[in-house]
Amino acid sequence: MSVAPEECDLAVVGGGILGLAVARELKRRRPELSAVVLERGPAVAGGQTGANSGVIHAGIYYVPGSLKARLCVEGAREMYEFCEREEIPFERCGKVIVARSDAELGRLDELERRGLENQVPGLRRLSASELAEVEPACRGVAALHSPATGIVDFAAVARAVAAELSDSGTPVIFNYGIEGVESRPGRVALLRGGGSEVRARFAVFCAGVGSDKLAVAAGASPDPRIVPFRGAYLYLRPEKRPLVRSMIYPVPDPSLPFLGVHLTRHIDGNVSLGPTALLAPRSPGDLVWPGTIKMGLKWWRTGITEIRHRLSKRTLARAAADYVPELGPGDFDGGFAGKRAQALGRDGKLVDDFVVSETERALHVRNAPSPAATSSFALARLIADRAEPGLD
Repeated sequence: MSVAPEECDLAVVGGGILGLAVARELKRRRPELSAVVLERGPAVAGGQTGANSGVIHAGIYYVPGSLKARLCVEGAREMYEFCEREEIPFERCGKVIVARSDAELGRLDELERRGLENQVPGLRRLSASELAEVEPACRGVAALHSPATGIVDFAAVARAVAAELSDSGTPVIFNYGIEGVESRPGRVALLRGGGSEVRARFAVFCAGVGSDKLAVAAGASPDPRIVPFRGAYLYLRPEKRPLVRSMIYPVPDPSLPFLGVHLTRHIDGNVSLGPTALLAPRSPGDLVWPGTIKMGLKWWRTGITEIRHRLSKRTLARAAADYVPELGPGDFDGGFAGKRAQALGRDGKLVDDFVVSETERALHVRNAPSPAATSSFALARLIADRAEPGLD
């Protein structure tokens, strides 16, 4: 079992896919660095990385020119290359985004425009009859087809990156939760309970739901604040899986950062329906924070819908029947819960793009929701570009 060093050049806080990718990128650039990854839990990928839908996104949804748009397309290509090289199972199963009525065609047009501007590979518009050829059980007036969208187990990817780090002499230390951050002469000290600490020349925080608190401890602004969401998924019974050939998504509400209830294939053979999107506060302070209150006042109707989806399998299944009429509540059994660390501004607006901020001798990933896993290798390069000067 590895022991955390007292001194090192680089410390990365967080053993999810992004933290591991950052350590890998910096170690590749500077093999001489003494580096360590500090993970609060007992294994890699214990947070968002291991509790998501496993979709390799193609880059359709994101505002052209945003970090998400650029890094998703780059990151997806690199993710497929990494999986091929490491022999990690994946599948380019494709996805359809379905307009269920003429009222959604305008939003579908906008998604098509974004996808084409973002250079999403193979994106094409489908008529109702063409949709039936791709997804025979699906109903809609039109759709977008993304053949480059795929599926993978991101936790398996994280384990492969951790193994690569170990081979390069960079340990991943488990059960090492950081409780505080302090300055030392020429160092940043990462404090663990019990008096132990790791002193690094530079630190990168990829701490998911704890990213805001650690950033504040290091001297950063308290905004944006992380407000965690929990998403519930239902599994489709095995005999009904053939009704979903790829992935079937609705046209999302562009004012929300969530894509709506959708049907997703998984690399283990399962097909899921979800997610719900309910607040999962870390403490009562998350609920009474001004940004959370303003968000709640604005989106209370959406919140009620999400609560109904969470409490009633019948209600959630009805959402699937909107585009796959053959599905009913009895066709789902079991499921899993997803996690999302979502940044929220004091004004009550959900932060849409990736956000990285800086304090003395440290960088902080303040917002890295979906498609962060897809984008992880590309986003790690951007973070490494900003971190490198601190290692000189």
